[in-house]
Amino acid sequence: MFDLLGTSLNVGAWQFLTIFLLVFALFMILAGIFTAYFGSGKSRTVGVALLVAGLVIGILSGYAYHLGWFGGSAVKGHLGALVWEAFLVIVAAVIGALVAVGIFLVAIMKS
Repeated sequence: MFDLLGTSLNVGAWQFLTIFLLVFALFMILAGIFTAYFGSGKSRTVGVALLVAGLVIGILSGYAYHLGWFGGSAVKGHLGALVWEAFLVIVAAVIGALVAVGIFLVAIMKS
């Protein structure tokens, strides 16, 4: 398979797991920041817990992938390349979804 730039894109099960954990951690961090900033009382504490959990999960999953703990030495290192490939896949998915929603809205508005 090839990515948007025409280079080889090889995302296996361990890469999928790493991308899943990194995106999960990113959204936990964002939710934690949002909740800690806008919350009050217990919800602010929950926000800080989400923020810390997201940081820990993100750092540990990135470090584990870098050391080759996910899948052994076959996928050791290259975390930056994996994150770049994941970024391209996510951008392509968002663009595709926006185009589809735009076509849907134009079709609904015209009828």
